[in-house]
Amino acid sequence: MTDRLGRGVRLGYGSGSVATGAFGTVPGLMLLPYLTDTLGIAALAAGFIVFAPKAWDVFLNPVAGRISDRTVDPRGPRRPWLLRAGIALAVCFGLLFAGPDLGSRSADAAWVLVLFLACATAYAFFQVPYVAMPAELTDSYAERTRLMTWRVAILAFTIMLAGASAPAIRDAVGGRDGYRVMGLAMAAVILVGVVAAYAGTRSAPVRAVEPGPGSLRDQLRVVAGARDFRLLLTTFVIQALATGSMLAGVDYVAGDVLDRDGAATILFVCFVGPALLLTPAWSALGARIGKKRGYLASSLVLAAGALLAVLARTEQAAPVYAATALVGVGYAGCQVFPLAMLPDAAAVDARRTGSNRVGVYTGVWTAGETLGLALGPGVFALWLAIGGYVSSTDGDVTQPGSAVTAITLGFSVVPAVLTLASLWWLARYSLTREEVDA
Repeated sequence: MTDRLGRGVRLGYGSGSVATGAFGTVPGLMLLPYLTDTLGIAALAAGFIVFAPKAWDVFLNPVAGRISDRTVDPRGPRRPWLLRAGIALAVCFGLLFAGPDLGSRSADAAWVLVLFLACATAYAFFQVPYVAMPAELTDSYAERTRLMTWRVAILAFTIMLAGASAPAIRDAVGGRDGYRVMGLAMAAVILVGVVAAYAGTRSAPVRAVEPGPGSLRDQLRVVAGARDFRLLLTTFVIQALATGSMLAGVDYVAGDVLDRDGAATILFVCFVGPALLLTPAWSALGARIGKKRGYLASSLVLAAGALLAVLARTEQAAPVYAATALVGVGYAGCQVFPLAMLPDAAAVDARRTGSNRVGVYTGVWTAGETLGLALGPGVFALWLAIGGYVSSTDGDVTQPGSAVTAITLGFSVVPAVLTLASLWWLARYSLTREEVDA
């Protein structure tokens, strides 16, 4: 197998982040406000609706990994799932916000819950095979970092595109129809990413490794015993919880704290713009000091930016935008490094055992990431409820001071503390470049 991949394969693989970025961003940003401020669902109930389908993925993702490990297809074990599950994801996402007015809040909530569950199921069978591919595309420690640089750069661009345009589309159309149009537009973006990833990886090399023996439970037990993978996963999940809380808070900070038109779009550009510019810089730094140290440095930058975002309570927009941009600088590295370290751990296991558990590794990884990103809005919704947030069907409600404080803390201090806490596990990670390239 060649260690270095062609630019076309890197671009093709990275294009899958258009789908993962859009689905990972828009529900986290828009679904909670849609439920509380358009459908009039109470904050705690809305938090459950956002969380439950993602919790389902925690159990489904390892199964999806196991199935893709054992898929036999001339196109390889992963690529067929990119197309099948990706198209299903786009269709279900288009329907998620396109529900008719069913005449009751309970029925409207049920529509969202069922469609979001369908989205989560399709996403599991797209994302797990997609994340599994780098460990099979190359054996090179450095090439995986380069591959992740392309992926994260495209991911950052997609997050900015989806995160900035989704609120703009909703606001331009207005009301519930605004959400319907936005959902269809984002479904089209997802479909573009799916097709581009499938077509772009058609010439990608795939290593032939026998699927791991034993049941799924046996393989999960082996994966759970992989110390470095476990430490890396714990770090990443806690940080996903932190960023999920910040993502859920963007619309609330923009409307209820800063009270400025277009602030949600500006916050997103501030968050993602630095990632577009600095992803290659983080990659270069990692080549010099190693992935673990690079991950540590980027985590500290993210935590510092989140902590400074507490300035939102002063209702001064400029310092909040600057703090969010600092979060974006750290976020770029916090995506590049762990996503490059994951295939290292899976590939070392495959080389040592001769058994392919890459899908199970990535299934567990994406389950953990999904859990963190799902708990983030849930934690934020809990803060809303504690603060006495008032739900409505038109969003035109003056929130009490306690709710504004809760929004600010859920957007700033809580993510900062979580990010710093995650470093206890990262500090104990010990897999080296020499072990990976051995």
